[in-house]
Amino acid sequence: MAVSKKTVSVPDIHPPLPISQAVITNGFVYISGVVGCDKTAKVVDGGIQAERAGTKLANVVKVNIYLANFDRDFASMNEVYVQFFGTENPPARTCVGVAKLPLNSNVEMECVAAMPP
Repeated sequence: MAVSKKTVSVPDIHPPLPISQAVITNGFVYISGVVGCDKTAKVVDGGIQAERAGTKLANVVKVNIYLANFDRDFASMNEVYVQFFGTENPPARTCVGVAKLPLNSNVEMECVAAMPP
């Protein structure tokens, strides 16, 4: 039996890549890892916030975070993370240090969010 899935693409988020930016299936949206860049692949200052797949940050159930410099960035990433997800009921999370990220960025994030009924 084939799985029903819908891909989500937002052209202004980042340059076209051979991936789905997000896939909605079985009541969840799986958002591909993204770095903070514009559609010309220029890394931008600041963070990333995307709610264009029909859900919201409060529905995020899992976050994966990749840091290019774990020792330097882990504490500051946690400070920003708490601003978005709080401390009462945050999503499950994995955070790892990696050798390199696309466009020499410092942080890449991906997440899974529940779709509202």
